[in-house]
Amino acid sequence: MLPEFHHVAVALRRASSVVVCAHVRPDGDAIGSVLALTLALRENGIAAVPTLADEEEPPSTYGFLPGFGLYVPAAELAPPDLFIALDTPVISRLGAAASLAQSAKTLVVLDHHPDCCDFGTVNVSDTSAAATAQIVWRLCSTLDRAPSRDVAQCCYVGMITDTGRFSYDNTSADALRDAAAMLDTGVDAAEVSRLVYQSRSASSLALEARVMSRLVTVNHGRVACSWVTDEDYAETGALRTESESLPDAIRVLGGIDAAVLLGQRGDEIRVNLRAKTGADVGSVARAFGGGGHRAASGFTWTGTDRDELLAQLLPLLPGGEG
Repeated sequence: MLPEFHHVAVALRRASSVVVCAHVRPDGDAIGSVLALTLALRENGIAAVPTLADEEEPPSTYGFLPGFGLYVPAAELAPPDLFIALDTPVISRLGAAASLAQSAKTLVVLDHHPDCCDFGTVNVSDTSAAATAQIVWRLCSTLDRAPSRDVAQCCYVGMITDTGRFSYDNTSADALRDAAAMLDTGVDAAEVSRLVYQSRSASSLALEARVMSRLVTVNHGRVACSWVTDEDYAETGALRTESESLPDAIRVLGGIDAAVLLGQRGDEIRVNLRAKTGADVGSVARAFGGGGHRAASGFTWTGTDRDELLAQLLPLLPGGEG
């Protein structure tokens, strides 16, 4: 057992209440990690409750996962003995749950982001992990009861979404070995893939069609860019929680090194960046106060002027002047 896992295990045994949460706008790794750890703790007799950093409903894409119905809004929870922050490099990314984390007697952080600030009482940061779900899987494997199929399924979702179905450059031999161990519990890989990637609503496809119709290449053809607005969601009926796949839909364009999706919401623009051939978009996001990985990152821009934003952003991307 890693020394860090030992410290987590000790803290868990002492806690009378545990709240588990990941970052705002949760993706597959965030949802999978939270539910996997919550279920594993409950299976080991430790009272644990999952919550969200947002006040919105969790993404329906992952509604098939065991434990999905266990989420309790942060506003309804009292400060716990132990708060576990997953896949969250800085405490501000805990959003509506940040005050719970700050009020907890012990704060545990499990993360794989390169810019993790180790803001917890106990920190387990592993940048070599393909997903936070991989760290959770290894922690769960050190508990008294071996991880169940339900725990494994949640972790597997975190793994496939953060590795692009094991196609991104964070796919390592260790990641594949851990994924194989998850499948050994009885997880049906084909069924999980169908539920995550082949069960989208007509509204979400209509939204993607709009985004793809606006696709342009910039920076001498090395960057693909598109955008989505509040009106697009209203007119197509798509939910914001259904937009997770949009940046990767742009990324598949041949011949580019990076993809940009600008998502307008009110008086802000959420910028999603994806790299394709080794570019470091994480450092670009951090230049704007955001964060993430080399291949996937993002930040929030105050304002609605896309041209002004792109004038500052594009020079830092492949083919730009920066």
